[in-house]
Amino acid sequence: MAYKLQIQRLLFITLLGVISGFCRADGMVVDKVYHPYVLPFEREVEWRWLSRQTDEGNVLAQRAGLGWAIAETVTVEGYMIGERDQLDNFDLAAYELEARWQVVEQGRYWADWGMLFELEKQHKTSAYEATIGVLFEKELGKMSLTMNAFAVREWGAEIKNEWESEFRAQLRYRFMPAFQPAIEIYSGEDFVGIGPAIIGLYRFEGQRQLKWEAGFVSEISHSGKDHSFRLALEFEF
Repeated sequence: MAYKLQIQRLLFITLLGVISGFCRADGMVVDKVYHPYVLPFEREVEWRWLSRQTDEGNVLAQRAGLGWAIAETVTVEGYMIGERDQLDNFDLAAYELEARWQVVEQGRYWADWGMLFELEKQHKTSAYEATIGVLFEKELGKMSLTMNAFAVREWGAEIKNEWESEFRAQLRYRFMPAFQPAIEIYSGEDFVGIGPAIIGLYRFEGQRQLKWEAGFVSEISHSGKDHSFRLALEFEF
């Protein structure tokens, strides 16, 4: 009975998140589902790649990041973001500073929680974006449900001043560390996408570990082609 109540509660929370994502959010909705965990004194190098194919053409973006923990439960990471422009030239598009805070000790409460803070500036233009997010994760047997809810503020001389929101969710089956199939959901303004993903983890000696992700997301809220394929590599040491 208690297990059924947990499932019902998780489904309700997920539904609220998807509904909230319809408020406002544009741009690159498909990116990464964040987990609320921080390894003590971790350092990490990260690379992400995204290709989005629509009826209007292909959007290609990459980001490279370097991060480190400044406390046992807080980590910061800096990114350089590159995108392909309308002339098919790939160039630097933005800079981003990110901080993650693991709010509660893993496994101590009913679910694990964290917070995300981001500040992004467009390269060579007066356009800024600040994000605050809630990170949630709950384990049920060999399944893990991870959800992110973000509030985003955009401002600047060359961008419309407005609030937006995004929601991301990932239901993952921990089959083995190196192979964890998942289903992901992304929602935003005029966008609801769902698709499969594969997550893997390989641990070396000590705290060193390599994580990889690959996912394919299809937009389902309107007709027309809108598919996104993403890759991510993260080395923690």
